[in-house]
Amino acid sequence: MGIIIRQSIKGTFVNYIGVLLGIFVQFYVVTKYIDPAVIGLTKVFYELAFLLSGLALMGLSSSAIRFFPYFKNEKNGDNGFLFYHLMVPTIGVLIISVLYLCLKAPILTYFSAKSPEFEPFFYWVIALMVVLTFWQVGEIYANIHMRIAIPKAVREIGMRCCMLVLYLAFAFGYIDVRGLIGGFIISYALCMLTTGVYSLHIGGTTLKHDWAYLTPELKQKFGRYTGFMIISALAGNIMAQLDSFMLSGVKGMYSVGIYVIAIYMAEVVNMPSRNISPIAAPLASEAMKNNDIRKAQDLYQQVSVHQCLATSFLLLLVWANFSNIYSILPNGDVYAEGKWAVLLLGLSKLVYATLNFGNTLIAYSKYYYWTLFITVFLTALTICTNLYFIPKFGLTGAALATLITCLISYSYQQYIVQRKLHANPFTWAHLKIAAIVIVLFGLNWLIPSLLHVSPWLDLAVRSTILVIIGSLIVYYSQVSIPLNHLIQTKLLKR
Repeated sequence: MGIIIRQSIKGTFVNYIGVLLGIFVQFYVVTKYIDPAVIGLTKVFYELAFLLSGLALMGLSSSAIRFFPYFKNEKNGDNGFLFYHLMVPTIGVLIISVLYLCLKAPILTYFSAKSPEFEPFFYWVIALMVVLTFWQVGEIYANIHMRIAIPKAVREIGMRCCMLVLYLAFAFGYIDVRGLIGGFIISYALCMLTTGVYSLHIGGTTLKHDWAYLTPELKQKFGRYTGFMIISALAGNIMAQLDSFMLSGVKGMYSVGIYVIAIYMAEVVNMPSRNISPIAAPLASEAMKNNDIRKAQDLYQQVSVHQCLATSFLLLLVWANFSNIYSILPNGDVYAEGKWAVLLLGLSKLVYATLNFGNTLIAYSKYYYWTLFITVFLTALTICTNLYFIPKFGLTGAALATLITCLISYSYQQYIVQRKLHANPFTWAHLKIAAIVIVLFGLNWLIPSLLHVSPWLDLAVRSTILVIIGSLIVYYSQVSIPLNHLIQTKLLKR
């Protein structure tokens, strides 16, 4: 677990820097200078391209990690793994591009009623899709070699610096909406190239391969697994972007723009999961390959505890400072409409953080086909809940649909994990975390409000008190032995 904690801490440190930069970009520049309708347009444009890129990967995000142990051999250039790693998404990009062009009429018809702003950028989506696909290819290659800090820095810091420049250029009239969208594509392309160069540096650049190495058995395993992952990716990516798409179609880009700010706050809560799970995935793949269920169970519990702990603390801090955040936010009264969406999305991230690694274990086990059933069930549930709640409650309904979907679907997923792999993430540490959060939530009510003096002062005082007391309780209650050991050997010793 040591390498996971070290890499995740590095990744989280990078994320925090990115979040500080993102807070300035999203909570000051964007909300002050950019109209919510334009924010919504950029969100939908990106989400559609990201959806297509997820399909173009053809399950590579899972299959690359699962099958790398079969190729791993540093002396022999990993038996041509890089060649196959690039070949699969290249084929995927060509197929998805053709399908997207064939669906032009229904896509434009859907957006025409409430979001006609999208139509001029229909073809531009393909360019961003290609860039996002190969950016993820580079990140996956780095992840396989258990290096996430630099790719995280590119995504969380480099990309946000580019966004800052673009938004300021748009705000002061140097570029129009077309320039903003075009700048998005160029910025993502630069980040893709940077990550690609780094990944090749740490993982090797040889494209030499031998088709004979792909035995009929290995081809059959890869083909069957990839087929299931493609279908799962189709359902999973639709599910992930469905709330924004449906909100844009039912309520328009303006509501999506407000929802984007709520999503960003929820993503702050989700930061630990974006660091711990990826670095633990190769270890899970190795354990499943060796049928080491005990190691997988231990890994599941460790990942769940640390993600639950970090996510709970972040959600508490966000909700405790909600009034401060929206007082500081330019045009905060406009974006305060997303108040309950922030809480509901944050709770869904907490459910995800606690249970999502179970999906990783299933995906790398011989029961991987269950991910298809889980994903299809999840997608159907997402569609039904969004169809019901968005027309009734708007963006709050979209967030409520997400939370309900997470609760039901991850409960079902855990049932499968328990039944097939006999793996359970829950330990006494989870009860300790719940008790600590309840104590801190009560403490938050006892802290005198300084909002009337300054929201910045109240935010600083409130957050400092909660973090210090919370950290002390976590340390002395020994919620995480590995974390305590790391603090003792790396922090307290210094």
